[in-house]
Amino acid sequence: MRAEAEAWWKEALESLRAAEHLLKAGFYNYAAFHSHQAAEKALKTLIIEKLRVSPPKTHNLLTLSEALKGVVDLGEVLDDLKDLNPHYLVSRYPDAANGVPSEVYSKRMAEACLSMARGVVEWAKRLLNA
Repeated sequence: MRAEAEAWWKEALESLRAAEHLLKAGFYNYAAFHSHQAAEKALKTLIIEKLRVSPPKTHNLLTLSEALKGVVDLGEVLDDLKDLNPHYLVSRYPDAANGVPSEVYSKRMAEACLSMARGVVEWAKRLLNA
């Protein structure tokens, strides 16, 4: 794996680990945010490895997945990316969450985000090892 891709991959795994710890600690909105981050960093790793270009400077998971269209099969994770995408903003900003994010997020929501992020990271891992 290229050094730049390896750095993004390590951060994807670290974001996933952070999400797990934040969920256990009851910081549900931040668990959702770090779940988004894990998926984002996994996509950026794939862009570097599969396309041999620097990833777009965006946090939009759909924009990142669009860059991979035709290069990898996104079918397995596309719905999860769509569901995770809003959590970049909604999990942190009251004006995006229609309330205080720490009060809006539930354990169930955070668990769902973490589950989706795990799926995206596992999918990316399979593609990186192929």
